[in-house]
Amino acid sequence: MCIKNAISMERICLFPGTFDPFTLGHKDIIDRALPLFDKLVVGIGVNSSKQPMFPDQQRLQWIMDIYKGNKKVEVIIYEGLTVHCCERIGAHYVLRGIRYVNDFEYEKAIADMNRSLNKNVETIFLTCLPKYTSVASTLVRDVLRHGGDASGFLPDVVNRDINK
Repeated sequence: MCIKNAISMERICLFPGTFDPFTLGHKDIIDRALPLFDKLVVGIGVNSSKQPMFPDQQRLQWIMDIYKGNKKVEVIIYEGLTVHCCERIGAHYVLRGIRYVNDFEYEKAIADMNRSLNKNVETIFLTCLPKYTSVASTLVRDVLRHGGDASGFLPDVVNRDINK
Protein backbone atom coordinates (compact mmCIF):
# COMPACT_ATOMS: atom_id res chain seq x y z
CA MET A 1 0.00 0.00 0.00
CA CYS A 2 1.24 3.47 -0.88
CA ILE A 3 0.68 6.26 1.61
CA LYS A 4 0.86 9.83 0.34
CA ASN A 5 2.59 12.45 2.42
CA ALA A 6 0.16 14.83 4.05
CA ILE A 7 2.27 17.65 2.65
CA SER A 8 2.84 17.20 -1.06
CA MET A 9 4.67 19.65 -3.25
CA GLU A 10 2.69 20.88 -6.24
CA ARG A 11 4.50 20.14 -9.51
CA ILE A 12 4.63 23.54 -11.23
CA CYS A 13 6.36 23.87 -14.58
CA LEU A 14 7.30 26.97 -16.55
CA PHE A 15 7.25 26.76 -20.36
CA PRO A 16 9.20 29.88 -21.37
CA GLY A 17 9.40 31.32 -24.85
CA THR A 18 8.52 34.26 -27.04
CA PHE A 19 5.64 32.41 -28.77
CA ASP A 20 5.81 34.94 -31.62
CA PRO A 21 3.45 33.59 -32.89
CA PHE A 22 2.12 30.66 -30.85
CA THR A 23 2.28 27.63 -33.15
CA LEU A 24 0.87 24.11 -33.34
CA GLY A 25 4.34 22.93 -32.26
CA HIS A 26 4.03 24.92 -29.02
CA LYS A 27 0.53 23.56 -28.48
CA ASP A 28 1.73 19.99 -29.02
CA ILE A 29 4.47 20.34 -26.38
CA ILE A 30 2.03 21.85 -23.86
CA ASP A 31 -0.66 19.25 -24.51
CA ARG A 32 1.77 16.36 -24.04
CA ALA A 33 3.33 17.93 -20.92
CA LEU A 34 0.05 18.62 -19.12
CA PRO A 35 -0.31 15.10 -17.64
CA LEU A 36 3.17 15.45 -16.09
CA PHE A 37 2.46 18.54 -13.98
CA ASP A 38 -0.14 19.95 -11.59
CA LYS A 39 0.21 23.38 -13.19
CA LEU A 40 1.89 24.51 -16.40
CA VAL A 41 2.70 28.22 -16.65
CA VAL A 42 3.34 29.49 -20.16
CA GLY A 43 5.81 32.33 -19.69
CA ILE A 44 6.04 34.87 -22.49
CA GLY A 45 9.54 36.20 -22.11
CA VAL A 46 10.25 39.81 -22.94
CA ASN A 47 13.65 40.23 -24.56
CA SER A 48 14.65 43.88 -25.01
CA SER A 49 17.02 42.93 -27.84
CA LYS A 50 14.21 41.39 -29.91
CA GLN A 51 11.38 43.19 -31.66
CA PRO A 52 8.43 40.79 -31.79
CA MET A 53 6.03 40.67 -34.72
CA PHE A 54 3.03 40.44 -32.37
CA PRO A 55 2.46 42.41 -29.13
CA ASP A 56 2.97 40.63 -25.80
CA GLN A 57 -0.69 41.07 -24.83
CA GLN A 58 -1.85 39.57 -28.14
CA ARG A 59 0.30 36.47 -27.63
CA LEU A 60 -0.94 36.17 -24.05
CA GLN A 61 -4.56 36.40 -25.22
CA TRP A 62 -4.07 33.72 -27.90
CA ILE A 63 -2.74 31.23 -25.37
CA MET A 64 -5.43 32.12 -22.84
CA ASP A 65 -8.10 31.60 -25.51
CA ILE A 66 -6.65 28.23 -26.55
CA TYR A 67 -6.53 26.96 -22.97
CA LYS A 68 -9.60 28.69 -21.51
CA GLY A 69 -11.36 26.29 -19.20
CA ASN A 70 -8.15 24.36 -18.48
CA LYS A 71 -7.35 25.18 -14.87
CA LYS A 72 -3.87 23.61 -15.15
CA VAL A 73 -2.65 26.24 -17.64
CA GLU A 74 -1.73 29.81 -16.71
CA VAL A 75 -0.12 32.42 -18.94
CA ILE A 76 2.18 35.22 -17.78
CA ILE A 77 4.52 37.79 -19.28
CA TYR A 78 7.91 38.08 -17.60
CA GLU A 79 11.22 39.90 -17.95
CA GLY A 80 14.63 38.86 -16.74
CA LEU A 81 16.09 35.46 -16.05
CA THR A 82 13.86 32.44 -16.51
CA VAL A 83 15.18 30.93 -13.29
CA HIS A 84 14.05 34.07 -11.41
CA CYS A 85 10.60 33.71 -12.93
CA CYS A 86 10.56 30.09 -11.70
CA GLU A 87 11.36 31.31 -8.19
CA ARG A 88 8.55 33.90 -8.31
CA ILE A 89 5.88 31.40 -9.41
CA GLY A 90 7.14 28.43 -7.37
CA ALA A 91 8.13 26.34 -10.39
CA HIS A 92 10.72 23.60 -9.96
CA TYR A 93 10.60 22.58 -13.62
CA VAL A 94 11.28 24.28 -16.93
CA LEU A 95 9.81 22.71 -20.06
CA ARG A 96 11.60 22.95 -23.38
CA GLY A 97 10.67 21.53 -26.76
CA ILE A 98 13.36 19.96 -28.91
CA ARG A 99 13.15 19.64 -32.69
CA TYR A 100 16.73 18.89 -33.72
CA VAL A 101 20.02 17.86 -32.13
CA ASN A 102 21.33 21.44 -32.28
CA ASP A 103 18.23 22.53 -30.28
CA PHE A 104 19.30 20.10 -27.56
CA GLU A 105 22.87 21.42 -27.43
CA TYR A 106 21.65 25.01 -27.11
CA GLU A 107 18.94 24.15 -24.57
CA LYS A 108 21.28 21.97 -22.48
CA ALA A 109 23.67 24.91 -22.04
CA ILE A 110 20.77 27.04 -20.78
CA ALA A 111 19.55 24.22 -18.51
CA ASP A 112 23.04 23.85 -17.04
CA MET A 113 23.22 27.60 -16.38
CA ASN A 114 19.76 27.60 -14.77
CA ARG A 115 20.75 24.66 -12.56
CA SER A 116 23.91 26.47 -11.49
CA LEU A 117 21.79 29.50 -10.52
CA ASN A 118 19.16 27.42 -8.71
CA LYS A 119 19.78 23.73 -7.99
CA ASN A 120 16.04 23.23 -7.39
CA VAL A 121 15.06 24.01 -11.00
CA GLU A 122 15.20 21.04 -13.36
CA THR A 123 14.71 21.27 -17.13
CA ILE A 124 12.47 18.73 -18.85
CA PHE A 125 12.95 18.21 -22.59
CA LEU A 126 10.18 16.93 -24.84
CA THR A 127 10.89 16.13 -28.45
CA CYS A 128 8.32 17.39 -30.87
CA LEU A 129 6.26 15.07 -32.99
CA PRO A 130 7.77 14.58 -36.48
CA LYS A 131 4.94 16.52 -38.14
CA TYR A 132 5.98 19.64 -36.16
CA THR A 133 9.74 19.44 -36.74
CA SER A 134 9.70 22.23 -39.33
CA VAL A 135 7.30 24.44 -37.35
CA ALA A 136 9.41 27.26 -35.91
CA SER A 137 8.05 30.69 -35.04
CA THR A 138 10.92 32.27 -37.00
CA LEU A 139 9.88 30.42 -40.17
CA VAL A 140 6.19 31.12 -39.60
CA ARG A 141 6.93 34.85 -39.23
CA ASP A 142 8.86 34.73 -42.51
CA VAL A 143 5.91 33.08 -44.26
CA LEU A 144 3.55 35.71 -42.84
CA ARG A 145 5.85 38.64 -43.76
CA HIS A 146 5.89 37.48 -47.36
CA GLY A 147 2.15 36.93 -47.66
CA GLY A 148 2.24 33.14 -47.50
CA ASP A 149 -0.37 30.84 -45.97
CA ALA A 150 0.78 29.85 -42.47
CA SER A 151 -2.57 28.32 -41.45
CA GLY A 152 -1.11 24.79 -41.39
CA PHE A 153 1.28 25.82 -38.62
CA LEU A 154 -1.06 27.84 -36.38
CA PRO A 155 -3.91 27.03 -33.99
CA ASP A 156 -7.26 28.22 -35.39
CA VAL A 157 -7.64 31.11 -32.92
CA VAL A 158 -4.20 32.49 -33.88
CA ASN A 159 -4.77 31.99 -37.61
CA ARG A 160 -8.20 33.68 -37.52
CA ASP A 161 -6.82 36.65 -35.61
CA ILE A 162 -3.83 37.12 -37.92
CA ASN A 163 -6.07 36.94 -41.01
CA LYS A 164 -8.53 39.60 -39.77
